[in-house]
Amino acid sequence: MIRAIVLAAGKGKRMKSHRTKVLHEICGRPMLWYVLEALRAGGIGEIVVVVNGELAARIDEFGVAGVLQSERLGTGHAVRVALERLERRGGARIVVACGDMPLVPPELFAAIARSLDGDANAAMALVTAKMPLPSYFGRVVRRANEVERIVEVSDATPTELAIDEMNAGVYAFREDELRDVVTRLGSDNAQGEYYLTDAVASFVGAGKVVRAVPARDHLDVLGINDRTELAQARKEMNARLCARYMREGVTIVDPDTTYLEPELEIGADCVIYPNTTISRLSRLGRDCAVGPNCRLSNARLGDRVTVGESVVTDAGIGDGVTIGPFAHLRGEALLADGVHVGNFVEIKKSSLARGVKVGHLSYLGDATVGEDTNIGAGTITCNFDGEQKNETVVGRDALIGSNTSLVAPVEVGDGALTGAGSVVTKDVPAGERVAGNPARPLPKKNA
Repeated sequence: MIRAIVLAAGKGKRMKSHRTKVLHEICGRPMLWYVLEALRAGGIGEIVVVVNGELAARIDEFGVAGVLQSERLGTGHAVRVALERLERRGGARIVVACGDMPLVPPELFAAIARSLDGDANAAMALVTAKMPLPSYFGRVVRRANEVERIVEVSDATPTELAIDEMNAGVYAFREDELRDVVTRLGSDNAQGEYYLTDAVASFVGAGKVVRAVPARDHLDVLGINDRTELAQARKEMNARLCARYMREGVTIVDPDTTYLEPELEIGADCVIYPNTTISRLSRLGRDCAVGPNCRLSNARLGDRVTVGESVVTDAGIGDGVTIGPFAHLRGEALLADGVHVGNFVEIKKSSLARGVKVGHLSYLGDATVGEDTNIGAGTITCNFDGEQKNETVVGRDALIGSNTSLVAPVEVGDGALTGAGSVVTKDVPAGERVAGNPARPLPKKNA
């Protein structure tokens, strides 16, 4: 059996933030979220997270158990605190990971979890990486090509600081060996802390094997200590996300200026143009074109939707809809198939039926619009009376003239027409033609 301990109790002073470090976001998710998802994808289901007071209040959001490290006395002490929470299981293995390493791929967690197979004398494994110097990572000191010990940067000699093989901070242990060694760690070092890395020298001194598992890329084990590294990790994660969606059949014209999140659904043959952000579980059907200069957040798009230079948040969009440029859809706006929303149009908490056209400079709030109705330029629903929001209902095949003000609550019937500049304060029956301020019925033509 394989379990995991995630170290996430550090406050992250170099972040210069009131928020604990592992809650800082990368591509829309806290960095801790990525670590937990990668562990699960690597086949590790039972996870306990060592937390500080702030993270303890939120750990349930991540679906894992948390154990409070009230005194931060180093990584060895943190693991000991976690082991007190975990029921002892003979023959089990434990992976130890850091909550501030969001780029570790599931394959690397799976590899280190398997690395102790086949050798009963192997007590521990650690991920190593060749990294550019200088670096804050601990150095891997070898003897006869075998791992001998890990030296932390604050305790390293100039010769040791020149070593470019680093300890990445991801480990696997046989549980019985780990429980024994953490009770014997000392704090005789520059920081006065209990280093988990001292377990290497302890095991080697006892004649046990410590295996090294090399990371494919040093960016996979990038740790985040400040805002500069946060930006670097965000850039790398975004590049990986773009690459993933492109491999699934999405065209991204410029990945460097396209900003995505995990857990999106983007259909095949979609085209994403530059300066576009797609976030919060948005779903795009097939053959959509989004961008340039767009922001989609919790947007649900059907097939063949075109969105240009616009913002769509918390909205549902049917097939064949065109939006923009410079439109804003929000607040659970719902657009049926074939709707057109054009220049400088805002739609909030409104439902537009099939074939509706809202071409220019209009605002529809708390409105329901029937099929094939045309909303003229400059039309607004006056939905707020100073105390509450009121609804506007427009029927099918209606013609709403330019600069019409629909003063809610009000209803315009099927096939009705309002003249340009009308201020509609009363319901308009089906087929009626009104104009003026306030709008009045127009004289009927003689037969």
